[in-house]
Amino acid sequence: MLVLSRKANQSIMIGDEIEITVLSVAGEKVRLGIKAPREIPVYRDEVYNEVNAQQREADPAGPTP
Repeated sequence: MLVLSRKANQSIMIGDEIEITVLSVAGEKVRLGIKAPREIPVYRDEVYNEVNAQQREADPAGPTP
């Protein structure tokens, strides 16, 4: 895992198309802004895990090669 320190209004880039900006820091809460192409889904971790769990329930065999 890469660990970076950023202050409010500073950004990091992932590749050429994804920019993550620290919008604010208040106590233990950090607000992030994410710019990414529409075709790249962006989820909070708990939502991502729920989406994957629902997909596994719908198709327990998984994708076919």
